[in-house]
Amino acid sequence: MPDKVEPAQVIAEIKTRMQKTIDSLTKDLAAIRSTRATPSMLDAVHVEYYGTMTPLNQLASIQAPEARMLTITPYDKSALGDIEKAILKSDVGITPSNDGGVIRLNLPELSMERRQELVKQVKVRLEECKVSIRNVRRDGNEELKKMGKSQDELKGLQDDVQKVTDGFVHKADELAQAKEKSILTV
Repeated sequence: MPDKVEPAQVIAEIKTRMQKTIDSLTKDLAAIRSTRATPSMLDAVHVEYYGTMTPLNQLASIQAPEARMLTITPYDKSALGDIEKAILKSDVGITPSNDGGVIRLNLPELSMERRQELVKQVKVRLEECKVSIRNVRRDGNEELKKMGKSQDELKGLQDDVQKVTDGFVHKADELAQAKEKSILTV
């Protein structure tokens, strides 16, 4: 039988798991396009390179020289065509232009309709994050119940877990609001 787990350890584990959820949300939101071009927009793009699906950022240098342009400079020039195909297949929604050495992605101005679609994506990611945080809270509360504490002690510990949960939900809301604002800013 392993050593007895202390309530503080359970709460620390809850915080760690909730922080991972927030980190995941941050990464997801970075991949959603806003009005500025960012290399993280291409994080989800994988290129078939010598028979292996490889993340684009491992095959090329991705830069944002202007607010609405990305340049992709492959480390291996022979991968240029494969990179271009992967971008076309992805859900980035931008047609690449290739000059034989560098691929350029010019981001068109976002229409208000497209901005609203992107805001909906942000809201979906936010809700997924909140559900994940609540699941961690539920798991933590179940773990605390198994400890055989008195009702008063258990209630106090569950209140602590709820405070931690509220803090992480607030962080998630702030991240989503910032992303929505950057999408809707013209």
